[in-house]
Amino acid sequence: MLTIAYIGNGKSTNRYHLPFSLNNENIHVKTIYSPRNNSVWEKIPEVNYVNDLDKVWKDDEIQLVVICTPLEYHYEYAKLALDKGKHVLLEKPFTQTSEQAKELFAYAKEKNLFIQCYQNRRFDSDFLTVQKVISSGVLGDLLEVEMHYDYFRPEVPKSVKFSRGFSYLYGHGCHTIDQVLSLFGNPNTITYDVRQLLGKGHMNDYFDLDFFYDSKKVSIKSSYFRLKERPSFVVYGNKGVFIKQTKDRQEEHLKLFYMPTNKDFGIDLPEHYGVLTYVNDEGKYHEEKVISEVGDYGRVYDGAYESIINGKEKIVKDEETIRQMEILEEGIQRVES
Repeated sequence: MLTIAYIGNGKSTNRYHLPFSLNNENIHVKTIYSPRNNSVWEKIPEVNYVNDLDKVWKDDEIQLVVICTPLEYHYEYAKLALDKGKHVLLEKPFTQTSEQAKELFAYAKEKNLFIQCYQNRRFDSDFLTVQKVISSGVLGDLLEVEMHYDYFRPEVPKSVKFSRGFSYLYGHGCHTIDQVLSLFGNPNTITYDVRQLLGKGHMNDYFDLDFFYDSKKVSIKSSYFRLKERPSFVVYGNKGVFIKQTKDRQEEHLKLFYMPTNKDFGIDLPEHYGVLTYVNDEGKYHEEKVISEVGDYGRVYDGAYESIINGKEKIVKDEETIRQMEILEEGIQRVES
């Protein structure tokens, strides 16, 4: 068993972590720390809730600390956890700067400890389905990929002042940037269009980044002002196109308190399936719906277990997280300056 503790008892811990860690037979959730006893989330009977952080550090049974605090505290708590000899799983975005990320990875290596970013969106159903279609080869040579992460929440940027921690680029771009880097590697060049649509002083609420590779372009685009969302993925090859209109449904189900213990949790229905259109080797036009892959954020915990207990390679490589942080820094400087 891998025994873990959480730092933070808010939405991140309760909505995006506990439903998966509690459902994992190799994980024992022992303790949740929060400095105040004011969480709106219902307590789990078998878990210790503490407001004294020393109860985490001095508990030799706790091997892994999962940090689910606001971004401004990520570096501080991660460094402290490593100081105390604990492995670390750190919520996204990993840190505020690439230098902080480099320092944490170097320190963890020095102490022979595991530290990794919680990039759960690598295991989104739509992203896994796109990988399946690309690997099938039916699209031919890839030419262009468009990835969209849209909402219609105009009230959010109207009420939130600008900061890195509350920027759309840092908060949501970290998902799609990680997907790009994990699938295609480091690009040759990147162009940035990062905006505050409501003007200076308001939160960053829009971004459009283009990643250029030798023979293809990958675009990630997001806005808080899309009354009708753009397709989640559009993938063009020289022989066809795949369009996945809807996002992964795990977040949708979690918000409804429909948990991974349900067999149909996060599962796409036929109306959610993407459409694959291509010309086959005989020159014949073909179109079909592609059954979606099953997403599972719990695979991050499977990976952490395998790395810490069995010495397997991390599922999110250090250099991928460092490169992501460099891209986020470069992008957000467009609106900080």
